[in-house]
Amino acid sequence: MVLGLAIAAGLIVAMQLPLMHQRAVARHDLVSMFNGVGDVPPLAWPSAGSAALDIPALGVAEGWNNRVMPIASLTKMMTAYVTLKKLPLAIGETGPCTTVTENDVLAYQFEKLAGQSTALVVVGEQLCELDLLNGLLVHSAGNYADMLASMVAGSPEAFIASMNSTAMALGLHATHYDDVTGFSPLSVSTALDQAKLAVLLMRSPLVRAIVKQPSVTLPVAGLVNSFTPLVGTENVVGVKSGRTDEAGGCDVLALTFEQGGLTRIIYAVVLGQRGGDLLTPAGAAALALAQSGLANRVELTIAKGTTVGRIGWGARTVTFGFARDHLVTFWVPHASLSATLRMKHFSTTIRKGEVVGWVHVRGVAKRMAVVAQGMVSPPTIWQRVL
Repeated sequence: MVLGLAIAAGLIVAMQLPLMHQRAVARHDLVSMFNGVGDVPPLAWPSAGSAALDIPALGVAEGWNNRVMPIASLTKMMTAYVTLKKLPLAIGETGPCTTVTENDVLAYQFEKLAGQSTALVVVGEQLCELDLLNGLLVHSAGNYADMLASMVAGSPEAFIASMNSTAMALGLHATHYDDVTGFSPLSVSTALDQAKLAVLLMRSPLVRAIVKQPSVTLPVAGLVNSFTPLVGTENVVGVKSGRTDEAGGCDVLALTFEQGGLTRIIYAVVLGQRGGDLLTPAGAAALALAQSGLANRVELTIAKGTTVGRIGWGARTVTFGFARDHLVTFWVPHASLSATLRMKHFSTTIRKGEVVGWVHVRGVAKRMAVVAQGMVSPPTIWQRVL
């Protein structure tokens, strides 16, 4: 009889052991916190060509009619990117220098006659990497792109191969380069690929310092202006524009804005714009798109103590909410998907003020802690049984 009772008790305990370590369950409704934000204007996608918006601070990468098209001198963004990967350059440095040869002068004359953007060079002139990058990105000088290719890879062919392998490594799968300048209509990409490249290129403090210049002084060419529309106005800080008959007007526009006390950048890309000098309508379309993208931002203040949900065991639960005030900026088209909650696992008493999880809002780098707003103990084995 004693043995039988012991076996029975052991079976009962064995059946109840899983209950001793049962995890607390959380219920929440984050979606409703980020809905009902009011009306915002529609995004100003252009009426022709293709376009993209990229707002790294808000986790936005959106495209419109995202098809492969010629990109003209936007090609030179990759020329600069590959150059700086091979020959890194910091602000205040000039980098290696090259001497202009007769072949360089002939190339300049040929490209100028073909209608490409160029910068005057003379035999014996010394041009350093910084000079070439200034002329490339500000004045879109195709002959400077040629000299950078020779400086970095020894020949345009080797440099182009590096451009294409870099594009693949960066995940720009719709991008292919046929030359270092973009004059070839076979240098193609999509608006989303070019937005992604612009974000990567603008991580360089040197590039940011170069592309925000409305003009630059080169050793022999002297003062030359930027071809990128609107640089220095409307908070526009670059990045690159281009035009050919095949590509139409193309523009990668970077616009600064303030968020959370920090200066952020929105990127708007337009390809295949038509009308006028091609660059002006491209710049206008990119600016309108960027401004409409910013108009879709919403700032939401979440007060300390705002309840997010309940956590506990069955009917034994306690509310949890934010530990302090938060100012959250998010993008309306992503509102219903903007927030996620990651909870800690509890199988023991949850105490008031204890962190029970974290809320993450897309585009907000810092996660926000949520805490228990009371204390709750897990039911005992016998409470569970009864």
